Amino acid sequence: MTKPAYQRVLLKLSGEALMGDDQFGINRATIDRMVADVAEVAKLGVQVAVVIGGGNIFRGVAPGAQGMDRATADYMGMLATVMNALALADSMRQVGITARVMSAISIEQVVEPYVRPKALQYLEEGKVVVFAAGTGNPFFTTDTAAALRGAEISAEIVLKATKVDGVYTADPKKDPHATRYNSITFDEAIAKNLQVMDATAFALCRDQKLPIKVFSIVKPGAMKAVIMGEDEGTLVHV
Repeated sequence: MTKPAYQRVLLKLSGEALMGDDQFGINRATIDRMVADVAEVAKLGVQVAVVIGGGNIFRGVAPGAQGMDRATADYMGMLATVMNALALADSMRQVGITARVMSAISIEQVVEPYVRPKALQYLEEGKVVVFAAGTGNPFFTTDTAAALRGAEISAEIVLKATKVDGVYTADPKKDPHATRYNSITFDEAIAKNLQVMDATAFALCRDQKLPIKVFSIVKPGAMKAVIMGEDEGTLVHV
């Protein structure tokens, strides 16, 4: 295909993906490489929104959070996603991509609040929108935030970036005979207990008929290949 297969996508990045080979925090080379992939897609005219996790930062304080109230720990995680979102947006700025960070919790001195019409306006203007602070509520993961925001902005697909190049019949690190699915339905994934996303996020995508593409963020050119409709990763569909 010479034209992108999708015009508006929601990219889900885990916080852990930003660590590279480090124990926690943000690896500069890793974030620059990811941003280069996003920039390449944005320059094709594709509208890109991003939901980022916070595990890379929260991992560094996790030992001290043991025994902590779950809601308090979740709010700490939300703040970690804001830090990641700011780093991501600044890295985009350095390669000539305009990004806007929108937070589900109010920190107006730092980032603007999430307002759906404003987010849609930014996307239509060609800006990358980075959604921070998850859903703004404890007990919900950033996977659920990705499904929710993807549905809200009428994304055509949720791109779930992982360290493996799709959904496998078994853990490919443990089972050398595991094979990758090119595509699979939501119901098949549930029946086979394949951990694509957490249950709440997965159910939301299924109910909204919002397909999910699982692909490797560490494979060079994989994101562009997905956007161009090539056989890359695993498509989860209705």
